Order: sequence, then structure tokens, then C-alpha cells
Amino acid sequence: MSKAYPSNLTRAQYEFLSDLIPEAKPGGRKREVDMWEVLNAIFYVLLEGVRWRALPGDFPAWQTVYTYFRNWRKDGTWLHIHDCLREWTRIEQARHRWTSEAIIDSQSVKSAAMVSIGVGYDAGKKITGRKRFLTVDTLGKVTASLGESS
Repeated sequence: MSKAYPSNLTRAQYEFLSDLIPEAKPGGRKREVDMWEVLNAIFYVLLEGVRWRALPGDFPAWQTVYTYFRNWRKDGTWLHIHDCLREWTRIEQARHRWTSEAIIDSQSVKSAAMVSIGVGYDAGKKITGRKRFLTVDTLGKVTASLGESS
């Protein structure tokens, strides 16, 4: 069991999400890792900005954690979790579960001084870098990523 990190899910939060986590594949070995610990390790990497190999030793092995992260990205689990959370948030806010209106939002991201490939200039914000575009609902929740431009 890992220490209490600020990025950890509470048990109640994990129970809320646990039905969205894919079951172990049939026919293989029984899953030995605690999925709560795997999620906590993934959130630790994402929120603290450390490399996978720099995971503290009280989490499961970094290779195990990264494999779950990568597989869930490939099979759409992360998108499914995101979409369910967005729908639940909309319902909690007394809104229809599906978005009827969308807003295109953008963000200018400053690039490193030495980077020159794929970099543009945002004259409004006076930033050299990349611009990301998202579609958000009226609550500001992401509905789709429209990619990047320079």
C-alpha cells in the first residue's frame, strides 16, 4: 500500500470509478495488482510530472502501471471514463446528459527557446509556441480535442 499522496483517490472516489475499469482478461493469470494502487500511481505521474521510472517504490512496479495506462489509452478506457464523468457532472448540475451547445476554445502554449519546428506566434497573447483547440460544453467540460496548430 502506498503512502498518502495528494494525487491519491479516496476509496469512495475509487469505488465510484471502479465499474469503469476493465475486468482482467479471461484465461490469463489472476490479476495480482490492486487497481486502486495502479490508478493512484498513474495520477501521481500525471500530477507530479515525474517519469514513469521515477515512481516511488511504494507503488506497483512502473512497468505494470505504464502498461495499464498505455492499454487503457489504446482501448478507449480513458475516453470512456472522461465521457462518463462529464455526463454525471452535467446531470448533477441539472443539465441534459448530452451537450446541445459547444464552444471552441483555444490555448496558446509557450514553447522552449530552442524549439522551432511547428511553432507559430499568437499576436494577441504575444506568445511564441503552439495553439491547442478544444470543444467545450457550456459548463467548460471538454467534449473533443480539435488538435494543435503552429
